[in-house]
Formats: sequence, structure tokens, C-alpha cells
Amino acid sequence: PESVARARGLHARMRALIDAIEAGAFGAIGHVLHLGIGGSALGPELLIDALGREMGRYDVAVVSNVDGAALDEVFATFDPHATLLVIASKSFTTSETMLNAASALAWMEEAGVADPYGRTIALTAAPDRAAAFGIDDTRILPFAESVGGRYSLWSSIGFPAALALGWQGFEELLEGGAAMDRHFRLAPFAANAPVLAALADLYYAQARRAETRAVFAYDERLRLLPSYLQQLEMESNGKRVTAAGEPLSCPSAPIVWGGVGTDAQHAMFQLLHQGTHLVPVEFVAVAEPGHALDEAHHRALLTNCFAQGAALMRGSASEDLARDYPGDRPSSTILLDRLDPAALGALIAFYEHRTFANATLLGINPFDQFGVELGKEIAKAIGEEEAAGFDASTAMLIARALG
Repeated sequence: PESVARARGLHARMRALIDAIEAGAFGAIGHVLHLGIGGSALGPELLIDALGREMGRYDVAVVSNVDGAALDEVFATFDPHATLLVIASKSFTTSETMLNAASALAWMEEAGVADPYGRTIALTAAPDRAAAFGIDDTRILPFAESVGGRYSLWSSIGFPAALALGWQGFEELLEGGAAMDRHFRLAPFAANAPVLAALADLYYAQARRAETRAVFAYDERLRLLPSYLQQLEMESNGKRVTAAGEPLSCPSAPIVWGGVGTDAQHAMFQLLHQGTHLVPVEFVAVAEPGHALDEAHHRALLTNCFAQGAALMRGSASEDLARDYPGDRPSSTILLDRLDPAALGALIAFYEHRTFANATLLGINPFDQFGVELGKEIAKAIGEEEAAGFDASTAMLIARALG
């Protein structure tokens, strides 16, 4: 199919550009500054944080927030003469990303970098805008307009992760995702992991009235997984209207939240065990440790993970109600043999297909996100000092903070 050929062509261009960087075509590069937001940042940052840092190939920073403090923190530690700038924006008009890009280029220029634009790579579905911005065609990696941001890490949006992992690692990530694609497409529903997970989600939301789902990664390398899933699931399925334009007659996507174990046990698990809310819990753990420290560390991590699932299920009766654990609290555990690129690719693809299966069951279109537009429009109006007509509260805030 044409889409497959296009993807392969893009991956070939990505690999060639990585080879050129490693051969010194951009000078001595030690730092990579990736600018994007939403799907242009969450996926790459998850991959880099989970696997890329241990490779030690490049010092990669992902900056998404328009708050200047985020960029300033990077500027304090990066050498502008050894920095590769990557701008990721589907439209190449995303206001936060383009403001950050302008500041990063100015930082490089002020430091005396001869050609900052020559050290800049664009990842976009609007290559003409990237070219007009000043980036040479050879350094623009375009992806299809049909690719949604939260599903885009397999495309050129994954470029900084490919730099961090190395091309072989990125290919293994793709292969892991493809293996889960085949499973979702071919496995019967009774043995289809994404479908079964989606059916469980539907049951908890509609039969048990669960309004949230908690995801806890019992592996420090997966600490960004809950944040990644928040966008994937809530932006995809947080809708009140079906794909046919009819109001939904049942709850849509739950609120996704979570954290990293064992830290979360000392912050959130009181509510899970004894609170009044029913919260299905998902544990994600890895059998093989990601460090060379004493085995006692990993053993303690996994025993805590498994104990929490058992405690949620079993409970513990007590005549003192304050000490009574009602039990019968739902949880599931995803246990990876090891955390490598193939396993992470399969895990991410599992969640993508689960999200799609949920949307199909609900009749929702998971590929639009009109709910993010209104805030952007109002922010633009405030930025252009068109504050007339705002409610009293908003007008007061504008006057107080923006003058």
C-alpha cells in the first residue's frame, strides 16, 4: 500500500539523517533539544526516558511547556555550539512550540553559533511552512496529515528517540509495535489483549460506575507512562458525542491518573484501599531489573507491586471500621519480561489498540480533539488584547497580571 511505502521512505530518510549527524555533518553534537507539545513531546519523551538515557548516546532534553523556566533550565546546562535543535509541530504553527523555537534559535545566535538554522531539524506535516521558517528541505522530515499527534511516535516525531536509542533500537521498537498490531488484527476476541482490556474498561465504567482508572508503573524507567496515557486515552475518547453526531447515552473515557511505585503507595493508595471511590487499578511491572544494584531492590519493588494487587482484592476485615479493608477492589497487572525497545513498542501499541477498541465500543471517533480548540482561541484573543466582553473574573485576572 502507498501508506506503507511512504512510511518506509520516511524511515529511510530518518536513518540517513541520523547517519549524517553521527558522521559529523552537523559538527560535534552532544546535546539534542527537542521542542514540541502534546503528542509531539509525550511519546518521544517516554521513549527517551525509558530507554534512551541509559544508552548514553546524546544528552536529550524535551521541552514542551511555554513557561520560559523550562527552556532556561536547559540553556543553563547545554552547550549551544554542541546542540542540535529539533522542532516538532504537525502544523508548524503551534504557538507554544514556535515561541520556544524562536527563543532557542536566539540563544544559539547570541552564543555565536554561525548558522543555528543549519543545526535545526523540523518534524511536521506542513513542510512548506517549515521551509518558509528557514529550514532546508534536507532537514525536514514530513509525516502524513492523517497521523494524529498522540499516535505519531512511530513517524518522524520519533526522531529524537531514534537518535537516543540508535537506529537499531528504533527498528526494534517498530517491530514490537508491529507484533502487537498483528495480535490485535488476528487474535480471536476471547484471546485478544486490547479487546479484553477495553471490555473490562466498559464494564467498570458502566456496570460499576467507575469514573477514573489508575495506572502505576512499578519501574522507574516507565514513570512517564501515566502522563502519556492521559493524552492517548482522554484526548481520544473524552467525548460526549458519537461519531454519528449523537449525544452519548453512557460514560465515555474515564479520567486516567497514576504514578510510579513504590512512591505512590505512600501518597495515593489510602484512597484506593479504603476510600469511597471505586478505582480500577493497573500495575505495569518488569520482571528483569533495569540496574546492576543488589537484587534486593528489584525483589522489594516487585513484592510490593504484587502485594498491592492482592490487598485490593482480598481486603482485611476488622471490627474497627477505620482499620477495615473492604477488598473486592479491581486491579490488573501487566508484567513485561524485560524493558527493551521491542517490549516498549508492544506495550505502547497495546494501549493504542485498547483506546481504539474502547472508541469502537462507544461509537466515538478517537482521532479528533475539538475540545482543545476553544481555549486556544480565547488565549489568542487575550494575547491580542481583545479582552472586551470577558467575564468579570477573567477580565480582573488579565488586568492584574497582564496590565
